Amino acid sequence: MSKINLIISLLILVSIQSFAFQQANLDRKDVDFVYYDVNGTSLDSISAHLLAEDIFKITGEKPEVFTSDKTISEDAILIGNMDSELIKEKLSEEIPASFQQQKESYYQGWSKDKAHFIIAGTDARGTAFGVFDFSKLNGVSPWYWWADVPVKQKKQLEFPSESYFSKEPSVEFRGIFLNDEDWGLQPWAENTFEPETGDIGPKTYAKIFELLLRLKANTIWPAMHPSTKAFFHYPGNPEMAEKYHIVLGSSHAEPMLRNNVDEWTKELGRFDYKSNRETVQNYWDERLAQSKDIDAIFTVGMRGIHDSGMEGVKSTEEAANLLETVIADQRSMLEKHRGKSATKIPQAFTVYKEVLNLYDHGMQLPEDITLVWTDDNYGYIRRLGNEQERARSGGAGVYYHASYWGRPHDYLWLSTTNPALIWEEMHKAYQLNAKKIWILNVGDIKPAEYNMQFFMDMAYDMEKFDTPEKLENHRNQFYKDIFGNDLGTEISAIRKEYYQLAWERKPEFMGWSQTEPTTEVKLTDYSPFDFGDEIQHRLNAYQSLATKAETIEKKLPADLKDSYFQLVHYPVKGAALMNEKQLNRDLAQKYAKQGRLSAKKYQQKSVNAYDSVQQLTDQYNQVISEGKWNGMMSMKPRNLPVFHKPEFKDSIQHIEKTASFFIEGGSKNQLPNFYKGANETYFIDVFLSQTESVKWSLDDVPEYVMVSTKNGELNADFRQFQQRIYFKIDWDKFGNSTRNEDSLILKIGDDFHEIQLKINEYQLSEITVVEKNHLAVVYAEHFKNKSDSENGFWQKIEGLGYSGAVMQAKPLDQLPLGTLNFKEDHPKLTYEINTETITDSAELIINAVPTHPITNQHKVRIAVQWDDEPVEVLNFETFGRSAVWKENVLSNKAQVKLPLKLSNIGKHTLKIFMIDQGVALDFIYLKTEDISLPYTLIKETSLQN
Repeated sequence: MSKINLIISLLILVSIQSFAFQQANLDRKDVDFVYYDVNGTSLDSISAHLLAEDIFKITGEKPEVFTSDKTISEDAILIGNMDSELIKEKLSEEIPASFQQQKESYYQGWSKDKAHFIIAGTDARGTAFGVFDFSKLNGVSPWYWWADVPVKQKKQLEFPSESYFSKEPSVEFRGIFLNDEDWGLQPWAENTFEPETGDIGPKTYAKIFELLLRLKANTIWPAMHPSTKAFFHYPGNPEMAEKYHIVLGSSHAEPMLRNNVDEWTKELGRFDYKSNRETVQNYWDERLAQSKDIDAIFTVGMRGIHDSGMEGVKSTEEAANLLETVIADQRSMLEKHRGKSATKIPQAFTVYKEVLNLYDHGMQLPEDITLVWTDDNYGYIRRLGNEQERARSGGAGVYYHASYWGRPHDYLWLSTTNPALIWEEMHKAYQLNAKKIWILNVGDIKPAEYNMQFFMDMAYDMEKFDTPEKLENHRNQFYKDIFGNDLGTEISAIRKEYYQLAWERKPEFMGWSQTEPTTEVKLTDYSPFDFGDEIQHRLNAYQSLATKAETIEKKLPADLKDSYFQLVHYPVKGAALMNEKQLNRDLAQKYAKQGRLSAKKYQQKSVNAYDSVQQLTDQYNQVISEGKWNGMMSMKPRNLPVFHKPEFKDSIQHIEKTASFFIEGGSKNQLPNFYKGANETYFIDVFLSQTESVKWSLDDVPEYVMVSTKNGELNADFRQFQQRIYFKIDWDKFGNSTRNEDSLILKIGDDFHEIQLKINEYQLSEITVVEKNHLAVVYAEHFKNKSDSENGFWQKIEGLGYSGAVMQAKPLDQLPLGTLNFKEDHPKLTYEINTETITDSAELIINAVPTHPITNQHKVRIAVQWDDEPVEVLNFETFGRSAVWKENVLSNKAQVKLPLKLSNIGKHTLKIFMIDQGVALDFIYLKTEDISLPYTLIKETSLQN
């Protein structure tokens, strides 16, 4: 045998033996010991003991935990810092220097002798992330405790087949703000989980910090409402943050780690830096001395005691100038207590609410301070950095809401912020270099579990979320990991529909009321009389969703039912019931005005839905997980009117006739127009007005008209108060007829009513949007042509908007295109619409996602051209908390309108040109008569010849 062949044979043999040996290690059932570095951090100890607990959950066998000063046995997992003696002497490979310089990163691999599995971090959090990723690989969900996700037991652990080096996190500081805890987290901690403290104390924070680390997050803004004592009130809280190596920060209203609501007392005077400067400085100085060894990001600047503007200033200019002085003084204090330059101490300046105006006024902010941009409290980032701001050495971040208390209305009950919106806004932020700090306001944590997971996964590794399609994969995997592949896929689809229905209107907004000041519940803008009965469509959609959720619940094994109730059943069923309560209340009041006796039936349905929400919430608090979450869920946070038991003040209008009827659209004697080749269904309601009985029937119905039923009886004694008749055209039977008008007879008792039918025809050579019954509907994604250029392009984003897919102007890091040379320079979308009306008073209504200008150099403009008319520039931008902005965030849509003259019947061309990047077009209406528009989005009307 040649020397070369011998070497090859030996290499093959070594390879086979190595593979077999590795497999033997991978197949081992037991890990008998967990060792951590005796000189390691408190988090090493915590991670080691939690790992042992995790292994016990998985295998039923709990390994012993020792420090590295003990004899290292085989069948052990070793954890510690990459530089520790415990790790270095066992490593089987050289670790790249570039990896060791990464923050919060970890290595997993086998030791030289293949007897030990190593998890080593570049720092303490890196080690913890490696430990918890190993646990997750073996089936321990980050939500095993906070959502009672069971751990599937197995006989042996899984180990990575190859050495693994993790990446450095995409965002440096990633965490949550506990907020508006008054109705969940605080009463639950006080009465159920931590009665010994009677508050959110160290025991509760330990569980929160563990969750953060399992989500690979690292930062906390502690709870700070009046119901909760300040974080530093309990010495165990900051001690727990130190043990878990959680970075401590504070909200936009709490400079220097102070909780003003609890800690600034009347005895201290006014929280006014002009008139009470020395007292304020002493107040801050005391906390800095107390926290000098804590890993922290210091909020700098100053607002009012709570969520309000600075006290004692009379103008924006004065406030901006004073703020510069405040920050300079704070930085001097930080240097005194931290013993190093302020440029080396993490600081954040959050431009929340009025602070953005002060910043924009021209105040000078030291470049090393991280500029934290904010959303408008409803998920739309108010602004991001321009080119100069993106180059700041301190970088930028985002404070983002998934829960909110305030005007125009709270959403504290159910977590319904669409993950597609979170992706769009945070992806935008990341592209514009806002990736130093990401903080998510999660309210009470529950039921925001999925959005919290999604946000933190993006913050940890944004490269995995480079396209909107990755959101679908993430959501599917989240529920598959918990509920298995088959049911997980079904559950993911339910959750997707849950978020989409809430996009139209969050459950908390279904009262059409507002707060600050608080107004009473009103009728919704959903109509039961037009567009196929919007109310019934929404009720049907929610009922279908709830039924699917209930069906899956029955299929689940017992150990998954509590987790399912928290993650899926309660939010889905709660949202459905809130819609049933409000929409049936609507029907009761709207039908009462028509004199329908059925109004009483819908009153009862509304009350029943309210009672069911109570029962569902009692189940959350008292039944699931053996009462573990008692006090965590409130069905009426802040007790706002939308949560109240429905009341009915209006009596049913008296009608002389025993029975009457109503035609969809409100015509007295004609169904809405049918269009040849289309698939419309219209209805007539026949209803009782008095407590009697009456028969009805349809006569002389043309043979090509299909009806759901041709006769019936209304009977008050049997609560048969009304009946709906559906009409549709059988186009095969209609054939090539040229008739476009017909009629039928509706007989109610002894009364005869002639109902007109009208059929319109179109001769189209291709698929085109058409005007039907004075309305044309265009989805932004259904363009005829898309013209991109070197200046930009339109990108489709799935899952966003009423239509479920918007067209967004890209790229985001460019300056606006200006308002000249539209034909040559501007990317455009082209649509074709066929009209049947000649009018001087048509109106084009373009709907977009209500985003804000992406920088202070942008607006939210598009340019629109109808046929060969002059190009018009339109702007979706809103300002402050205007009435338009309030309506935009409550309905998740922004509108611009353009009056039109239609001088001909037939084909028209609509062009939409890009001006400002970031604009996200959703859908377009063209109305040719003064009709009410649907609240929801009706199906796009297109025909093919």
